[in-house]
Amino acid sequence: MADALPLTDHFAASDEPELVRSPAARYVFVTGAGAPGDDEYYRKKALIVDVARALAPASSPGASEPVAEGQYWYPEGSTPVGIADFYSVNPVSELHYRLMAAVGATASDEDIAAARLAAGSPSDTAQDRLELFDLPEETAVQVMHHGPFAGELATLDRLGRFAERTGVARNGPHREMYLDAYTSETPQDTLRTILRDPVA
Repeated sequence: MADALPLTDHFAASDEPELVRSPAARYVFVTGAGAPGDDEYYRKKALIVDVARALAPASSPGASEPVAEGQYWYPEGSTPVGIADFYSVNPVSELHYRLMAAVGATASDEDIAAARLAAGSPSDTAQDRLELFDLPEETAVQVMHHGPFAGELATLDRLGRFAERTGVARNGPHREMYLDAYTSETPQDTLRTILRDPVA
């Protein structure tokens, strides 16, 4: 039944939790570990955006800035978490993440290397390994979160309760899509973040 769901727009979500079919996409990404929001996290996020900006086409038609996304998970052996309690059981300092931006379906490793060189990002270091990653079409629950990232706890609680009522559970890394460009200094009151979790 879930496979019969129509594909959602990659960068669209309702203010109310919903069950969707998320489209496949190719990404350029860099991995990291630690609490989202520390200096290293913001440096890597800036690098991915800079490299994605140097690629064509843009990650979202008409967008002036590539849309940064993140996948988050805890290391093996951590206390299992669901959707609602994703950030409230294990220390967020133990998170692993993949910061990424969608690129064209035909983007190659050579394209990424050329874009990295062309970008000349001040956030780039020799230790950063940029790779391509294909995310398949999948069934997910999602909701639009408005405002500060600290408020995601309440929004994820709503999303988790919806998933329970729908009879599905998280089946992969938690995913966030940051529709508005931001830095560590950006006020967060008007930020829009899609919270999307693959489910089965």
